[in-house]
Amino acid sequence: MTATNTKGLSIILAEDHSLVAGGLQLLLEPEFEVLEVVGNGIEAVEVCRKRRPDIAILDISLPQMNGLEALREIKKDLSRTRVVMLTGMADVTVATEAFRLGANGYVLKHSAPTELLTALREVAQGRTYITPRIANDVLQRLMAPSSKNESGPNLTARERQILQLIAEGKSSKEAGASLGVTPRTIEFHKRNLMEKTGLRSTAELARYAAEKGLVSKVGNDL
Repeated sequence: MTATNTKGLSIILAEDHSLVAGGLQLLLEPEFEVLEVVGNGIEAVEVCRKRRPDIAILDISLPQMNGLEALREIKKDLSRTRVVMLTGMADVTVATEAFRLGANGYVLKHSAPTELLTALREVAQGRTYITPRIANDVLQRLMAPSSKNESGPNLTARERQILQLIAEGKSSKEAGASLGVTPRTIEFHKRNLMEKTGLRSTAELARYAAEKGLVSKVGNDL
C-alpha cells in the first residue's frame, strides 16, 4: 500500500514518553492525520470515543490504564477503529493476549521506523500485522485450542485496575483515591488478587504485573 492510499487516515497516538511520542508524530504526519497524542490509557480511551480515529496506536505500558485494558475498552465501543500495539516487549504471551482482545497489529519499538508504517498500511487495508520476530509463535498460540489457564487467572476489570496501581507503587489510600473507593475496598480486592494468582505480597503482585506487561516497571518502593 502506498502513502497516497493512507493519506488522511486519522490516528490517535498513546505514548507516555514525550521524546518517543514526538519522534513518532514526526514519522506519521507526512502520511497520516495525527488527531491527538496522549500520555495514558484513560486519555486514549476517552479521545478515541470522542474523535473516532481510523487507527489507534497504543503503547502497552501506559500509566493509569495499560494498553491492553485501553484496547479492551476501545474495541468494546469502537469496532471500526483499528488498533496497533507498540511495545518494547517481544513477549509471545502478551502479544497473543492483545490479538485475542482485538488488536490488529503488534510492533516492537526497537524495530526500524519503517516497520510501524508498514504495520499501519497493512491494518488500514483490513489485514493483520505481527512483528516478524514473534509472528510464528503468536500464530501458533492463536490457532491452538484455548487453554483455560493460558492467559493466567480470570481477573475482573476492577482487579486489573488495582493490579496496575499496585505495580505503579500506589498505596491502598492512593489507589482508593484514584478509583473513588475506600482503602478498605482496595485491600479487599488485593486479597482476592493474591488468592487468584497464588501470590503472597504486594511486591509479588507488582512483579507479576510487570511480567504480564501491564506496566513498564514496578514502583520504586517495592
